[in-house]
Amino acid sequence: MNPEELFNEGRGQQQQQPAADSPLVGLQRELKMFSESIREVAVEIMVEGLSKYPIFVAHQHELKLGEVILDRNDLNTDWSIHASTLEEFVERGVIKKELKDRFISSYKNPNDFMCVFVVVPEGANFVFVPYQ
Repeated sequence: MNPEELFNEGRGQQQQQPAADSPLVGLQRELKMFSESIREVAVEIMVEGLSKYPIFVAHQHELKLGEVILDRNDLNTDWSIHASTLEEFVERGVIKKELKDRFISSYKNPNDFMCVFVVVPEGANFVFVPYQ
């Protein structure tokens, strides 16, 4: 799925391998470190019937999307993680309603992978990261 198809504005970046000094390398480390906690939140979202499609938002600035589960200021890390759902992404217009089914078809098993919406100054993209 092309990220520009998911955004109303058509913005998005080609997915590239992060450079060694890239902040994305730090995100990868933090996602591994907090993998179990993130998985617990995903299971809770699904078990409580909030959504079959949990989405985690990773960012380094202020963002009003989802609920904060890991705050970078409290944890002295580089990234904050919010918990959200596909339904919120559609409601807020991050994913166009007409592309919801396409997103669902590319969504990986939430018991094995965390769906992370990574927001950086250059744009944003979805990545699926296996739980540790």
